[in-house]
Amino acid sequence: MTIPSAFKLASLVCAVLLVGPTGQSQDNAATSPTQVHVVITDSAFRIDKELPPLTAQDVKLKVSKKSAEVSQLIPAQGQNATMQLLILIDEVLDTQSVGNNLNDLKDFIKAQPQTTLIAIGYMSNAGVNIVQNFTPDHELAAKAVRLPRGSLSTMDSPYLSLMSVIKGWPQLKVRREVLMVTDGIDRARGERPEMGMSTTSMGRGPRGNAFATAAPTLGYQSMPSVSQDAMQTSKMAQRYNVIVFTLFSPGVGRAGRSSWDLEIGLSNMTLVAEESGGECFALSTSALVSFKPYLDRLDKELGNQYYLVFPATQSKKPGLQRIDVKTEVPNSELLAPDNVWVGPQKEKD
Repeated sequence: MTIPSAFKLASLVCAVLLVGPTGQSQDNAATSPTQVHVVITDSAFRIDKELPPLTAQDVKLKVSKKSAEVSQLIPAQGQNATMQLLILIDEVLDTQSVGNNLNDLKDFIKAQPQTTLIAIGYMSNAGVNIVQNFTPDHELAAKAVRLPRGSLSTMDSPYLSLMSVIKGWPQLKVRREVLMVTDGIDRARGERPEMGMSTTSMGRGPRGNAFATAAPTLGYQSMPSVSQDAMQTSKMAQRYNVIVFTLFSPGVGRAGRSSWDLEIGLSNMTLVAEESGGECFALSTSALVSFKPYLDRLDKELGNQYYLVFPATQSKKPGLQRIDVKTEVPNSELLAPDNVWVGPQKEKD
């Protein structure tokens, strides 16, 4: 099933439900400044304490390192509560590790409000098999959750899979969010040390100058810290206002047993989640005994989201602009994307 056809039904279902703010203003695109909409999350340091509602005055905003005024802060509740939540499960996950935790995932799905439309997909071969289109029937969505295959394909990359989803996801006036269950390892790209020339200093002079340098030698350079696909996925998620939450579960194969690959995988997951305005849920690279405490936190965070509206100066060319969103409200930490798209959207790559 291709991604565009998988989401075709979702567009029809949502058409009668959506009354919330747009993910990105395109009216009067040629004028400057332009009003930008972005979803932020009010996350509690202590989940056992309730968070008071935020007001526009509680939010401190910088755009491109300059202080900016908050035009509106709209709670994602009531008529603005509609959300599309896509749950992606990696087919490479170890079935013994993830097995019982899928019951926690099903319980989480069933507990979501009726304003949340849920879709289920499985990632492999750099794509996604949508087994359940977006639906407000959470019992139906929960039934679509199954054990992953626990095997490798020829192109296993959760980031290529996620990018394929974003490319085919209709831009509707709702929150669009992803929960991706994966080990984060980009097996398709297979990041490894690269061969290159290097020199070795044999000593330092009194002013720090090298007084002897060995001849250039051919050797391996240091490994990259994150996947190029993860960086591109993060950029695409920010560009199209898709918030990504990631949940760690061990995968199979040699990479799934490699401490180095696991650490890079976790770095990949963290980068995509945090830069898009979400969060990475993990206990280092150890298998989670239960998904429940992490899904409980996610449930709280999804229930404490806001549409942040502010003016941004549009450059000659549309593009991403850096934002910084903070608050001094006690027990509150704001999660927001690192960048927002300012200007009319171009066709997706």
